[in-house]
Amino acid sequence: MNLPWLPWPLLLLVHLLGAVLWVGGMAFAHFALRPAAAEVLEPPQRLPLLAATLGRFFRLVGVAVPLILLTGLALLGRVGLATAPPAWHAMLALGLVMAGIFAFIVTVPYPRLKRHVAAREWPAAGAAMAVIRRWVGVNLVLGTLTLVAAVWGR
Repeated sequence: MNLPWLPWPLLLLVHLLGAVLWVGGMAFAHFALRPAAAEVLEPPQRLPLLAATLGRFFRLVGVAVPLILLTGLALLGRVGLATAPPAWHAMLALGLVMAGIFAFIVTVPYPRLKRHVAAREWPAAGAAMAVIRRWVGVNLVLGTLTLVAAVWGR
């Protein structure tokens, strides 16, 4: 994909802002929000809070992910796949895997979480939240590896 009418710095800015939102949001939710909520709130308060927070975050990430992929492909298109640094290929592969995991989270365990929260089925909601937490953790590791590739691949 080549978007010659968009300047390189704008493509890169949108790409990086999307990545910061996504990876930073996962780090915040995983290491700060969920543990703090678990520490001070019981499941009937904690799980609806987490479900509502994740819903807002997932809407933002649902915009960020396509923008990250489109701008990444546009940047890659400017240099060509064959001449792109190996780190760019790694970032593309990791980004596609991360996008797939995000799609899984928002289509399988997150709807379960919402359904169980609405029904006040706290153990089942907690189980759905555990699945989300596990996959967010995986995506956080992959996102960190993507950032490492971006830095070392320069």
